[in-house]
Amino acid sequence: MLPNNRPPTHPGEALLEDFLKPLDMTQLQLAAKTGMPIQRINTLINGKRGMTAETAILLSGVLGTEPDFWMALQAQFDLWHAEKSLASRKKPARRRQLADA
Repeated sequence: MLPNNRPPTHPGEALLEDFLKPLDMTQLQLAAKTGMPIQRINTLINGKRGMTAETAILLSGVLGTEPDFWMALQAQFDLWHAEKSLASRKKPARRRQLADA
């Protein structure tokens, strides 16, 4: 279920707040353990990149999670933003045309 009053947590925020900080692990250490470029981790944490299936698999191998966990976070984030975007672009004239058809 998607929250109504705030966007769902971005996977990068969850990575930082729920994993890296409690584990006292730096982005550089995570990059070394996963074999990912530090830039990929940094842009994910900063919300400038979404979670990919490959990244989810690599993170899961290091952090003891399932890839589905990361992909679900991304899906919830994407769905919430898509719903808000579509709601802001309502086109009443188009709906009338479809109803008349």
